[in-house]
Amino acid sequence: MRRRTIRALARPLVLAAAAAAIPLVTPTTAAADGIVVGGFPIDSADSPWTVALASRDRFGGTRSGQFCGAVAVGRTTVLTAAHCLGEDVLGTSPGKVRDLKVVTGRTDLRSADGQEISVRETWVNPAYDGVSNAGDFAVLTLAENLPDKAVIAMAAAGDPAYAAETAATVYGWGDVTGAGDYPYHLRAASVRVLPDALCEQAYPGSADGTYRADSMLCAGERVGGRDACQGDSGGPLVAQGRLIGLVSWGSGCGRPGSPGVYTRVSDVIRKLGWDRPT
Repeated sequence: MRRRTIRALARPLVLAAAAAAIPLVTPTTAAADGIVVGGFPIDSADSPWTVALASRDRFGGTRSGQFCGAVAVGRTTVLTAAHCLGEDVLGTSPGKVRDLKVVTGRTDLRSADGQEISVRETWVNPAYDGVSNAGDFAVLTLAENLPDKAVIAMAAAGDPAYAAETAATVYGWGDVTGAGDYPYHLRAASVRVLPDALCEQAYPGSADGTYRADSMLCAGERVGGRDACQGDSGGPLVAQGRLIGLVSWGSGCGRPGSPGVYTRVSDVIRKLGWDRPT
């Protein structure tokens, strides 16, 4: 799944595009620390809410313009990582990306399956902190409806899906080796939600970021291996059939003692007021 590098200068899990956008298939210089293991191919029909965030204009058309992951939580509402929409990734503001789209129903990015739906509006969490990586989420509003089956339920605060040691799955089209090896085919990796204490010990505060249990969770394996990587940012972490996390950041990919960190979806729900009666 994710790219096996020290996440691009300890930045979050997306391939930095800088001012001149570079297609994700182009390898970048990175410090690889082993191969991410445990990932497996999966059909988009088995996770229809997993969508690719794409711009052919910015990232080329070889892989449908995919540069981040995203997840559908409503028929016109998609969540992704805030850092995916940063100028250091897009080379400009998201409002100036003329062909920003989500790709749905496409297992193989080389195919014409599924749909490419234009993003009508973007909202990036203004409280996102690029130093600690807290608040790493953004909301995309689509120009067309997704099918009902393409929407996943979100786990609210207190949901048992957040409990430590819960089995979970992360999805994406991200790097599988750390050397810019981006698959065309959607992949998934089986991981476990890890205790907050372990994550706080792994990331007490450094150039990588700071783990904050109120807005983050981490997942992987204690011995390393199964993980997300570069290009998976914004993609879903799912447990017990519900969305619990968005791929966000970490130190390397699949490294022992350095689990992947995810934006906690219950915190997104709270901050957006989606937990209040309408």
